[in-house]
Amino acid sequence: MSRLAATFKTDARVQFRNGFYFATAFVVVFSILLLRWLPAEAAMLILPVVILENVLVNTFYFMSGLLLLERVEGTFVAQSVTPLRDDEYLASKLGTLSVLSLVESLLIAVAVFGIDTWLIAMAVGVVLAAVLFCLVGVALVVRYDSINEFLMPSVLYAFLLTLPIFGVFGVAPAEWYLPHPLQGPLSLMQIDVPQTVGRLAYALGYPLLWIVPVYLWSRRALRRARNA
Repeated sequence: MSRLAATFKTDARVQFRNGFYFATAFVVVFSILLLRWLPAEAAMLILPVVILENVLVNTFYFMSGLLLLERVEGTFVAQSVTPLRDDEYLASKLGTLSVLSLVESLLIAVAVFGIDTWLIAMAVGVVLAAVLFCLVGVALVVRYDSINEFLMPSVLYAFLLTLPIFGVFGVAPAEWYLPHPLQGPLSLMQIDVPQTVGRLAYALGYPLLWIVPVYLWSRRALRRARNA
């Protein structure tokens, strides 16, 4: 078994042991009941909001929780002297949490609206959002030593990361949210928004432009924290 595969398996086991999958199952059930209780038009409107917020929890907050747990247990620094590379460490976290977010989102969407071709665009949007949330979570959480210290500033971080949600409800013109890297993934999750070629090019290309610098930022922050 390769180092990355072994790390992926270990991360999945740690997430299961700490109740991440049980929490996700609860959110899936609650989200389905909520969306099915609402009128169809209202459910269609807030589905991308529900999904993006759930992805935020599954990635940004779960990633932060994992790193802080490793710091408390002493494994965070210990890993710096193992053959595990920073790229492999990040890839494992990104992979496990992105898969978790994708499965959760698909279960909710299919249970409420059924299987359709728009699920492909939604799945791509979920993965893009998950990767960005995970990477930002790494870059920010390594500055803190405990979950209590991180919790209050995380509210501001979460607000800024999900700012395009306000555009779904018509708060300010839609163009104002275009510079935000999560606007593209969010638009891919919207059922009632026609996916034209131009819209798809922006929704896919713009977040990808952000992933490289954000990845470099998170990897640098990770190395600094381990060597501190």
